[in-house]
Amino acid sequence: MVEILALLADGFGIALQPLNLILIVLGCSVGLFIGAMPGLGSVNGVAILLPLTFVVPPASAIIFLAALYYGAMYGGAISSIMLGIPGASTAVATTFDGRPLALQGLADKALITAATASFVGGTISVILFTLAAPPLAHVALVFGPPETLALMLLAFATFVGLGGDDIWKTIFSICIGLVLAAVGTDIVSGEPRLQLFGLTGFFSNINFLVLAIGIYGIGEMLWTIEQTAKAGGASMLSRATVSVRRVLAHLRDQLTLWKATLMGSLLGYFVGILPAAGATPGSMMAYGVAKQLSANPDSFGKGNPEGVSAPEAANNAASTGSMLPMLTLGIPGSPTTAILLGGMVIWGLEPGPQLFVDEKAFVWGLIASLYAANLFALLLNLTFIPAFIAVLRLPFTILAPVIFVLCLVGGYAPTNRMFDVWLILVFGFVGYLLRKLDYPLAPAVLAIVLGPMTEPALRQSLLMSGGDLAIFFTRPYSGPIMVVAIALLALPLIRRLVRRFRTG
Repeated sequence: MVEILALLADGFGIALQPLNLILIVLGCSVGLFIGAMPGLGSVNGVAILLPLTFVVPPASAIIFLAALYYGAMYGGAISSIMLGIPGASTAVATTFDGRPLALQGLADKALITAATASFVGGTISVILFTLAAPPLAHVALVFGPPETLALMLLAFATFVGLGGDDIWKTIFSICIGLVLAAVGTDIVSGEPRLQLFGLTGFFSNINFLVLAIGIYGIGEMLWTIEQTAKAGGASMLSRATVSVRRVLAHLRDQLTLWKATLMGSLLGYFVGILPAAGATPGSMMAYGVAKQLSANPDSFGKGNPEGVSAPEAANNAASTGSMLPMLTLGIPGSPTTAILLGGMVIWGLEPGPQLFVDEKAFVWGLIASLYAANLFALLLNLTFIPAFIAVLRLPFTILAPVIFVLCLVGGYAPTNRMFDVWLILVFGFVGYLLRKLDYPLAPAVLAIVLGPMTEPALRQSLLMSGGDLAIFFTRPYSGPIMVVAIALLALPLIRRLVRRFRTG
């Protein structure tokens, strides 16, 4: 422990050098803007700015990119709350309750909750990164296809309760998401499947961000237009206000959210260290678990602050956790860390256990910079809340066209395909209809995120066992996870039986 603290102190000496400190502030600021722009996100931001880092030392380069990564994690919540458009896939779960809070005139509360939860999640994950890197890296390495499938089933199990008492609508929504996730090319045979209407655009998978922006951008815009018309032309968003007294009151309220924030931080960090998992599944799972553990689960999706704090803590914790397998094993834990891994190779650094021995200044300078980046990102977020609130005071006749254009640009940017723009419009209309029919949208979004990870894990596991399903219950890690998942799947049915017994 003493040695770790000494190395961390040396790391702060590197991170707080004038050049590195400027890069941290610049990275957080640029990341905040990139994260708030629909369709960009941390992956595109790091990829675009990676060439600019070759003019500075490797330690300064990764400090800048890590700060940008952190800023983008914070920024993704801004457009999710303000406009109902996920800035990135990692912020989709924040939309579920962040947007309803904004519609209730509590956008400042949602933004403060997102900022503080992100700070707590980031801080806890960096502390865990500092103290427990080697053993957690070993656990991540043990995770194979059976464990991955068990974890994915656990995520679906936590989301079964998202549809309230109507479990069948929730299951239907999950099935729709899994069907959409299966569009594209078979991973084993290479044959195209589910070629809907003979359109060649379906030869590749449906981009998750296209679905999310369509449902939560276009769909939310159509819903708000309808509600504004019912209110006689007065937008509900115009009630958004901010003041020092309100900010202080909302900061005090964060103490009541400590359970959801702590759970999201720990869960997000663990999911983040799993290779190829990343922050999106972590935030989704944290939202589902928070609903299961909440004393008021029916308020989720209607503006419950716990529905903002849990996923925001999780996606920031996962962003730090995903760096662990990259540094200790040379295995990227997310798409963004895959780009960072490429940058390390270009800088002449070889990721792996030996990195902590040969490049102590690099590793501990990076770890110390995460503490600083986390603090600066929080201060920037809180400082700009009045500017974010000012956006909501714009007349919706001005805001709606801006949202529409941002949705189309955000859907086109990741893939550069006009086909995805048309898909956004279709998904937006379908999302609007499903909302009017009271079908939960969150489970469908979860399914299309986890579907491409679940199917390979299932097929690889069955190939390993020769078709024997017992492999999911006999392995030391997958077995307990499967039991918990099955228990969570049965929990809503048990609750209904108990309720009927008590009332009759």
